[in-house]
Amino acid sequence: MGAYILRRILLMIPTLLGIMIINFALVQFVPGGPIEHILSQLDQQSSATDRIAGGGSEVGSGSGEYQGAKGLPADFIKDLEKQFGFDKPPVERFFLMMGNYLRFDFGESYFRSISVIELVKEKLPVSITLGLWTTLLAYLISIPMGIRKAVHDGSGFDTWTSALIIVAYAIPGFLFAILLLVVFAGGSYLKWFPLRGLTSENFSELSMLGQIKDYLWHIVLPVAANTIAAFATLTLLTKNSFLDEIKKQYVMTARAKGLTERRVFYGHVFRNAMLIVIAGFPAAFISIFFTGSLIIEIVFSLDGMGRLGFEAAVNRDYPVLFGTLYVFGILGLFVNLLSDLTYVWVDPRIDFESRET
Repeated sequence: MGAYILRRILLMIPTLLGIMIINFALVQFVPGGPIEHILSQLDQQSSATDRIAGGGSEVGSGSGEYQGAKGLPADFIKDLEKQFGFDKPPVERFFLMMGNYLRFDFGESYFRSISVIELVKEKLPVSITLGLWTTLLAYLISIPMGIRKAVHDGSGFDTWTSALIIVAYAIPGFLFAILLLVVFAGGSYLKWFPLRGLTSENFSELSMLGQIKDYLWHIVLPVAANTIAAFATLTLLTKNSFLDEIKKQYVMTARAKGLTERRVFYGHVFRNAMLIVIAGFPAAFISIFFTGSLIIEIVFSLDGMGRLGFEAAVNRDYPVLFGTLYVFGILGLFVNLLSDLTYVWVDPRIDFESRET
């Protein structure tokens, strides 16, 4: 197993490098950049100043015309390019960036005057809260329901829960989030939960028990909205996994030996069927963490990693964009390795090393 882990870790290096190369190359072809973004903002400000200075008269015309209307000086633009490092060729910029990233030096945000590491530390707790609670809640609901659906396959319970799962899977997460806000957050009906944020304004003044209650009160709606799709998928995965195991030959043999249904189910079927469900927990958490947070954070005004990445892409804030991509690329690769190791932990019969030889 040690040799397999070492090979996987070594393979992470070219994989991560490929991820960074592809994304860096794509960015070079995307119209606009941080320089253009700054120039556009300055141009808008100068245009607004010109309109104010003009005031409907001839103040803004002639030799006294405002400098912003004539365009920005070329020297100023060159200074901006040098400041952001765009005076160098793309290949050189890429290798300089990767050299800094190997030392975990991600630089500072172009527009926030704060280091990327500090930004990630500031936003990460919100996204971890959503991802962790969503994953735990999805597993707590989906596994018992999926097992019961498999045991009572074709029954009335299986039919109406399947209809419920189909509806839950079909509803987009952001639409369900808006529905929760309208119904339960003072939109048009009830005002049981807060409209936005992860804590109240007086959070620091509350006791420890009060802070816990306040925190749980705030996360109910966003976690519920984030859970709906994961819950539907995981329930069907659990059911199908148990159905596949129940139909296998060793189950019929165990029954023929006179074992009770409870002994057959929990002594043989349960462990084998739960293999794929339990081992997929790390990957499920990362998937929910990455894909489900952006819309939910926007709807509930939560300042997490989803909004940070979105704003970095819109503003062309490359240090934040590539820094977070690098960190989460490493995290995703290690989680994939952790998923494989979890398979071995759940079922020691699995041997990845013998499969590769």
